[in-house]
Amino acid sequence: MKVLLINGSPNKKGCTYTALSIVAEELEKEGIETEIFQMTNVKGGCLDCGYCSKNGHCVYNDDAVKVQELMKECDGLVLGSPVYYAGINGTLKGLLDRVFYSSGSGDFRHKAAAAVTSSRRAGNLTTFDALNKYFLISEMHVIGSSYWNDVHGNTPEEVLQDEEGVDIMKQLGRNMAYCLKLRELGKKEGLKEPERMKRRFTNFIR
Repeated sequence: MKVLLINGSPNKKGCTYTALSIVAEELEKEGIETEIFQMTNVKGGCLDCGYCSKNGHCVYNDDAVKVQELMKECDGLVLGSPVYYAGINGTLKGLLDRVFYSSGSGDFRHKAAAAVTSSRRAGNLTTFDALNKYFLISEMHVIGSSYWNDVHGNTPEEVLQDEEGVDIMKQLGRNMAYCLKLRELGKKEGLKEPERMKRRFTNFIR
């Protein structure tokens, strides 16, 4: 089993990375393989050009294509974002919009998923909420902890001083490992996933 953790911060070893590292350490203790992916090449947001519907991946050949393939292969996903203007880092949002939009129907279904936010003071809940929406629309299993999955601090050192935040990250890692093991056990016992209903698209004028 493997969990992909995406560092949505441009700071490779900053506060968001520190939080993700704590989660990864707990997963590793439980025998779960982890990989922290650092975004370095993201060209922009979705163009609504329709290329992905014909080719299965975004027209931009950047980190979005890499992340899409890594997400298909992993069993769990943790998205980490710093808080910018009470929201997701714009670069990360551009990547997520394209990855989730261009992926095939059901590609991430029933994978374990968690959002992690890093903030100096406020804005973490709106960021946390926005990240979770990617999981919910994809039928992923959202993993929580003992409080909102957030750490506070302006530097990695300050994050480690946030004792409650550190404990939240540790519990998150343990909870995700438990969920992954339950799913693996279910497969071994022959438990079948619920049949996926065909999606019917409607709008508010018809």
